[in-house]
Amino acid sequence: MVQVQTFVFNPFSENTYLLYDETGEAIIIDPGCYDRSEVNELTDFVQQHGLKPVQIVNTHAHIDHVLGVAALKRKYGIPFVLHKLDEPLLKAVKTYASNYGFSAFEEPEIDGFIKEGETIEFGNTSLKIIFVPGHAPGHVALVNDAEKFVIGGDVLFRMSIGRTDLPGGDHTTLLRSIRKEMFTLPDDYTVYAGHMEPTTIGFEKRNNPFFK
Repeated sequence: MVQVQTFVFNPFSENTYLLYDETGEAIIIDPGCYDRSEVNELTDFVQQHGLKPVQIVNTHAHIDHVLGVAALKRKYGIPFVLHKLDEPLLKAVKTYASNYGFSAFEEPEIDGFIKEGETIEFGNTSLKIIFVPGHAPGHVALVNDAEKFVIGGDVLFRMSIGRTDLPGGDHTTLLRSIRKEMFTLPDDYTVYAGHMEPTTIGFEKRNNPFFK
């Protein structure tokens, strides 16, 4: 059974997820830990629970989701992957990081690219990759059918949706992604979003004001 551990990092209150199962293998999704105390919070949890991180996966490459990638790659010697279309977003972070107070940002090396229809595997766990652009051009979400959840990044929030006023964003594309890829998941699937508390597909279909 896969466990989903949430950490809230950086001034953007970004949700970083550590997923692990009974084998002890784990993956880190969207590591937003910036300073030493935030990195230690995550690595201390890993140590205390005897976990073995095997990969870093990003739903997209906006600054608040990539601040901790380089440090964790170095700490665990593990690969970092994301969608090819978000590589330019990652490369751009260093050009504006200091404007947000992240002068020590370190750009991580990309070890591979993921795409729709592939799976991310660790331990006994499998996550299906779906392509959900709109907030970012290469945005993906990760679906676990066995435990009925999706790690959704900044696509669908409780009673809200992701921003589309950032470079690469498109409102119409985002709404299409949610309707086509997210809202076709069963209503009882939990959505672990990039910010704020979890929600469910059914709740958002009934209550999200952007789909009234």
